[in-house]
Amino acid sequence: MLQLQVLRQDTAAVKQRLAVKNFKEPGLVDEIISLDDQRKKSQLEFDTTQSLVNSASKEIGQLMAKGDKEAAEAKKAEVAAAKQKLQPISEQLARVEKELQEKLVLLPNLPSPLVPPGNSPEDNEVVRENGVKPVLGADAVPHWDLIKTFDLVDFETGAKITGSGFPLYKGQGARLQRTLVQYFLDQNIAAGYTEYLPPFMVNEASAYGTGQLPDKEGQMYHMPADNFYMIPTSEVPVTNIYRDTILKQEQLPVKMTAYSPCFRREAGSFGKDVRGLNRVHQFEKVEIVQLTHPDKSYEALEEMVAHVERLLQNLELPYRILRLCGGDMSFTSALTYDFEVYSAAQERWLEVSSTSNFEAYQTNRMKIRFKDENGKTQLAHSLNGSSLALPRIVACLLENNQQGDKIVLPKALVPYFGKEAITK
Repeated sequence: MLQLQVLRQDTAAVKQRLAVKNFKEPGLVDEIISLDDQRKKSQLEFDTTQSLVNSASKEIGQLMAKGDKEAAEAKKAEVAAAKQKLQPISEQLARVEKELQEKLVLLPNLPSPLVPPGNSPEDNEVVRENGVKPVLGADAVPHWDLIKTFDLVDFETGAKITGSGFPLYKGQGARLQRTLVQYFLDQNIAAGYTEYLPPFMVNEASAYGTGQLPDKEGQMYHMPADNFYMIPTSEVPVTNIYRDTILKQEQLPVKMTAYSPCFRREAGSFGKDVRGLNRVHQFEKVEIVQLTHPDKSYEALEEMVAHVERLLQNLELPYRILRLCGGDMSFTSALTYDFEVYSAAQERWLEVSSTSNFEAYQTNRMKIRFKDENGKTQLAHSLNGSSLALPRIVACLLENNQQGDKIVLPKALVPYFGKEAITK
């Protein structure tokens, strides 16, 4: 959620930056500022009236002590009249504050000046590309055929147990999942991140804090009986660890990592873009999250991008890094880098990580603050990234490394998997 002082500081600049995200309601900014003016006016009126009540109440005691009952009764009547005025002022203030909050959450985060303009993924900037795209033989097949040949994933039984988009991993497929999770966690811990195993359901306050609500409720699995949400990513519970917390400056940066299953109600269209593991409703992911000093959040973002890049290099996968344009960014992000790996059998790039700086947008909602060297309380900045999402990593590992009767694994995974290749 944007801070009111940011909107007031340079309203024209705020509208210009929102336009980069293709935000279609610039008038909402003026409406919010107007509501804040009303709030300030009602608050002043309430405080002034309350001060009169307090002052008159104190005088009543003094008059009673002097024995001036007539004057005391007059003051009591004055207090009663003032208290009657307080109630409607208080109700008006509550209404304005509620409407102000409801409007504020409709504004997306302001994009960083580094964000390129654009409307769609075609307008994203390729920052760099690395790795060699493998040349496959004529008998090469996509991963949805390989998982059947090597008996790695059973979509049909998963659909019987739950529904379409809920894969059942088995045998070497389940083992590969466990291998990747452990490898990613070990690499993150070595890079200074503290491991957490969070709840896989969150309450409404947590989903609101990271910006999933009210923007993405249609993508989340909701359990109305308890008003809990299945997490779309461990970013949600992990960032909320520090909700309503004031940190010491020396505690920053806070670096956290977590494995979790992720649940998303993404619409499943037809075709190769969503076939096999390309898009599923439940998948595993390892996440990295940082809380930083505002002056160091973009330095932290570059550090996180470099870390994810090393993971892909260790997996020996060809990849590219994209800087997302305004029209392709999330509601809450100020700057996002996407990582895509090349799927040789499908001959296309597949997104496997999104690494973002949210600046103070999430922390303002969650009230994650720190005391600086002058004792002043400031909002921290929050960042998160996938390191990494498993389904498309698995798809590319299978496709790019297929060698007839086996699928050769990258050297980094062999100690975890226990052998050099997946075999029939």
